[in-house]
Amino acid sequence: MPVEFLGIGATNDGTETRPRSGPAFDPEFTLALARAHEESGWDRVLTAYSSGSPDPAQAAAYIADHTERLQLLLAHRPNVSYPTFTAKTVATLDAMSGGRLTLHVITGGNDHEQQREGDVLPKDRRYDRTREAIRILKRAWTEKEPWDFHGEHYDFSDFVLDVEPVQKPRPRISFGGSSPAAYKVGAEEADIYALWGEPLAGTAEQIATITQLAKEAGRPAPTFQVAFRPILGRTEEEAWEKAHATVARIRERTAGGKQLTRRHKLTDPENAGSQRLLASAAEGERHDRALWTVTAAATGGAGNSTALVGTPETVAAALMDYYDLGVRILSARGYDLLEDATQFGREVIPLVRQEVARRDAVA
Repeated sequence: MPVEFLGIGATNDGTETRPRSGPAFDPEFTLALARAHEESGWDRVLTAYSSGSPDPAQAAAYIADHTERLQLLLAHRPNVSYPTFTAKTVATLDAMSGGRLTLHVITGGNDHEQQREGDVLPKDRRYDRTREAIRILKRAWTEKEPWDFHGEHYDFSDFVLDVEPVQKPRPRISFGGSSPAAYKVGAEEADIYALWGEPLAGTAEQIATITQLAKEAGRPAPTFQVAFRPILGRTEEEAWEKAHATVARIRERTAGGKQLTRRHKLTDPENAGSQRLLASAAEGERHDRALWTVTAAATGGAGNSTALVGTPETVAAALMDYYDLGVRILSARGYDLLEDATQFGREVIPLVRQEVARRDAVA
């Protein structure tokens, strides 16, 4: 079965190991990174969201306008835009890009970060709102006649979208979260379910839970995606030296409890996904073939933060372990965004694709 690779469509060169060297939106770097992904075998990149970051929709449009094949995953929080407006934005971007857009819907697991943009709903009610928003988006992209919606969070009448997405019947919707409320909404509504890189046993547990909830909802399980931070070396020893140097730089930047970003604390995260990453780190630094949790612990479980450490062959084999669990989208980004995207694309992606093709040929 096909496997896809998702990278990061960052708009500047800052990471956990170093502050950015220019503005938050650096046009030259944005395009260099996007083109590095396109030229080295990646399928798509994510334009991410936070309360103070550059607008990911405009970043996606900029990347789409300057690339030919690279697909875009646009991050979106339902609290910042009425669903009918979001539907227009996505349909327009899909038309502009020739059908290259997927929408990643973020419910939001940090109350303080949500409140920065006026969102005061408690977390479980945010998931109810997300469910409504996704259902509205699906209808907006597929309905041909005016329609009404009267829900708990959204209420409108006589809407029909004039601009149509290129993709039929509609663009895919990606979704993430590690709480029971998230599992239920994602299982019922999402086309893609995004998970952070946990040990194989924890990933298998989440996949089983979401698959069962989808079955109970009368629909197939979503496509599963898992995210990692690859740290590569020509030898195992070189990779581990690089890994320890990476964490040393992170700890230097967080000395005295200094946060790396405004959107994530170094301790006591509110969201279940980060709590799970820290729990895995507490159980041990190394798991399975190549998973390393020290990078997650050093950042407080901030988002995609667990590493896969080793040679390209080791990391490719580790990714195949997740493929064997049913994961079909592999997300990765390094700590040197441009160099690592190129190296991973040229040295790891071909190995995974070759192994998937070999298995498909003998299946």
